[in-house]
Amino acid sequence: MRIAVFGLGYVGSVSAACLASRGHQVIGVDVNRAKVELIARGQAPVVEERIGELTAEVVASGALRAITSVAEAIASSDISLVCVGTPSAPNGSLSTTYLERVAEEIGGALAGLERWHTVVFRSTMLPGTCTNLLIPILEKASGKTAGVGFGVAVNPEFLREGSSVRDFFDPPKTVIGEYDPTSGDLVAALYEGLPGDVFRVPIPVAEMTKYADNSFHGLKIAFANEIGAICHALGLDSHRVMDVFVSDRKLNISRAYLRPGFAFGGSCLPKDLRGLVYAASRADVSVPLLSHVLPSNEDHLRRTFDLVAAIGKRRVGLFGLSFKPGTDDLRESPLVELAERLLGKGYDLRIYDANVALAHLVGANRDYIDSRLPHLGELLTNSVEDVLAHAEVCVVGCTDPAVLEALETAGDRTIIDLVRLPDAEARRATEGYVGLGW
Repeated sequence: MRIAVFGLGYVGSVSAACLASRGHQVIGVDVNRAKVELIARGQAPVVEERIGELTAEVVASGALRAITSVAEAIASSDISLVCVGTPSAPNGSLSTTYLERVAEEIGGALAGLERWHTVVFRSTMLPGTCTNLLIPILEKASGKTAGVGFGVAVNPEFLREGSSVRDFFDPPKTVIGEYDPTSGDLVAALYEGLPGDVFRVPIPVAEMTKYADNSFHGLKIAFANEIGAICHALGLDSHRVMDVFVSDRKLNISRAYLRPGFAFGGSCLPKDLRGLVYAASRADVSVPLLSHVLPSNEDHLRRTFDLVAAIGKRRVGLFGLSFKPGTDDLRESPLVELAERLLGKGYDLRIYDANVALAHLVGANRDYIDSRLPHLGELLTNSVEDVLAHAEVCVVGCTDPAVLEALETAGDRTIIDLVRLPDAEARRATEGYVGLGW
């Protein structure tokens, strides 16, 4: 395939050399003549493991060359990879200046092109940037319509500086945000045969994946560092603690708990977080990440209450009450907290939970509910149909089969989904359905 790579920084120069080594004809494009001249001499513009030797090989073979002319690059290629920088300001705002400039220049070159060309954005950019900003620029400059006169895709990179060549050939995944299937097919062909799952998704989803990854990477480092600071203050070897932590591939280093949903609760997580933050405070150790986990959880609960309040209706059916499916444990359940707030604001509430029977609650579990929802017996019913008949707004906090069946007849009632119902994708397109985080 004939490929033009715009921007010869880390991402661009590595992508160009690696694609050329896979048998593609690649043209690197950059406004910086020094970078172009380095490529012409078979030298990489960046210092990176293996990139020097790889660049020399592909330039010598004629698979990679570099120019400054956008028009020449578009005329000589079938697909463009845009790898220009998107620096951020001190306040976090993203600069799209380079992206806009390249999009306009590419659009201008597309105006006189009679064959199909796909523009692929590899730069990191916030969701909506491609669809709302860059595609309109391309269409205006080219006089063509995206998906009809030319293709568009977003292909975020997951290359780490220092190991980017290895990461290119052994990626954790390949993400393709496709505006049109033809463009998705072309991008997928670039990486055919490489390991890792391939995800073909809507463009905004592809844009968001890079931010989700890097935010989590930062979160993990901050978490490990705060645990380390606490361990140091308590005279413990933090590396031994974390060796035990990372050995758990069932809950800790896994998919567990990484599905957006409702707030967490129960007798363990809130208590232990409070205990650890208290221990850090006593040891005079600042742990801003850990100390803000419970406030973050509280904000998520507040979002749910605000969703109910925004509906403007007073009769609410709450499906689910325990903090976790398959248990009757109500201690620090966020659903109990939500019920308490709804009652406090005068909502007419009815509750169904197949696992909760007031007569069976004992010990600390009974004490907790007596202190938080003393009139639970008047609100709780063992009939899912009764709760549905009462409700104008259905707040779904469980996936009990009886609840799922009842919701099939919910009619025009508003459904606020806290658990991502099995048919959530279909419901999203219907009026009256609200997903908490999707």
